[in-house]
Amino acid sequence: MNTVNHPISKASTFKWLLKREYWENRGGFLWAPLIAGGISLVMSLIGILLGLWALRRAAESGGLHIDNTNINVNGLDLKVLTEQLDAKGIADLGNTLDATLVLSSLWPFVVLAFVVFFYCLGALYDDRRDRSILFWKSLPLSDTQTVLSKALSALLVAPVIAVIASVLTMFGFMLVLSVVVLVHGGNPMTLIWGPASPLNFVVSHLSWLPVFLLWALPTVGWLLMWSAWAKSKPFLWAVMLPLFAGIIVSTTNVMKLFDMTSGWFWQHIVGRLLLGTLPGSDLFYRTEQLQAVMRDSDNVAAALSPSSQLAALQLPELWIGAAAGAVFIFIAIRLRRRAGEI
Repeated sequence: MNTVNHPISKASTFKWLLKREYWENRGGFLWAPLIAGGISLVMSLIGILLGLWALRRAAESGGLHIDNTNINVNGLDLKVLTEQLDAKGIADLGNTLDATLVLSSLWPFVVLAFVVFFYCLGALYDDRRDRSILFWKSLPLSDTQTVLSKALSALLVAPVIAVIASVLTMFGFMLVLSVVVLVHGGNPMTLIWGPASPLNFVVSHLSWLPVFLLWALPTVGWLLMWSAWAKSKPFLWAVMLPLFAGIIVSTTNVMKLFDMTSGWFWQHIVGRLLLGTLPGSDLFYRTEQLQAVMRDSDNVAAALSPSSQLAALQLPELWIGAAAGAVFIFIAIRLRRRAGEI
C-alpha cells in the first residue's frame, strides 16, 4: 500500500506554535488575569459591605440627609434614598458607576503588563538555557515562525484573554451591585444597568486591542531581541541599558545639542522601550486629546469610547515605535538562527 505524505501548511504550523505558547504559559496568560479579576471582585465586595455598614449606621442615627430631610430607617432602603433623584442625578450616578466599572476591571490589564514583559524576556532565552532549542531546531520549524509566534502571543493572544477577564470582572461587579440593590429594596435595572454603560466598555476594550498590538510592539521587539542575544540575565541587559542611557543623557545634558530636553529622551526612548506593555501608556502621549474629550463630554464612557481609543492610531509615535519594534523582531530572528548553547 502506498502512503501519501501530506505536507503541513505554514498556517497550520503557525497555529500549532501559538497553541504551544498558550499551553506552556497558560498560568500567566489565562489564570493570572482571571485570578486578578477575582481578587478585584472580592475587594470590591468588601468595600461595598463596609460602605453599606457606614450608611446603615448614619441612617439609624439620623445622620443621613436627602434634600435637607432626615432619613431614619430600620436598615438602609435604597428606594427611599433614590426616589428623589432627577435626570441629572441619574446621569451623575451613571458616570460614577462607569468610573467604578473601569477601576474594578483594570486589574487583569495590570497583570497583563507584567505577564507580557517577563514572558518576552524569557521567550527565547529559556530555550537556550535549558537547551531545548536543540529539540525545536530539529523540527521542521523556521526561526521566523518561532519568533513571530512568541511575538503574536504577547501582542494578541495574552491581551485578548485579558480583555475577556476584564469583561467578566466588570459584569461580575455589576451582578454584585445588583444583588446589593435588590437586598436593599432597589431596582437594579433602573439603578445599575440603566445608568451604567457596560456594553460601551466591551466595545471599547475590543477596539483597544489593535492599539495595544502596535503600541507595545517596540517593547515586545526590544525584549525579544535581548532574550535571543543575552547569554545570561536578559533582564539586566534589556532594562538597565535604557535606564543607564537615560541617566547619562540627563547628567550630560546632551539633548540640548538637539534643542531638546532630557525628558524627551525618557519619554520617547526609555518609556517606549520599557513601558509599552502597560495598557493605557499611550495616554501619556495624547493628554491634550483626552482633555478635549473630557471637556466636551465630561463622562467616563465618552473618554474611553472606541473612537477615543482608536484615535491613538493617529499618533506618529505609535507608527515610529511599531517600525522600530519590527526591526527588533527581525534582529531577534537573525540572532535565533545563530543561537547555540549558553
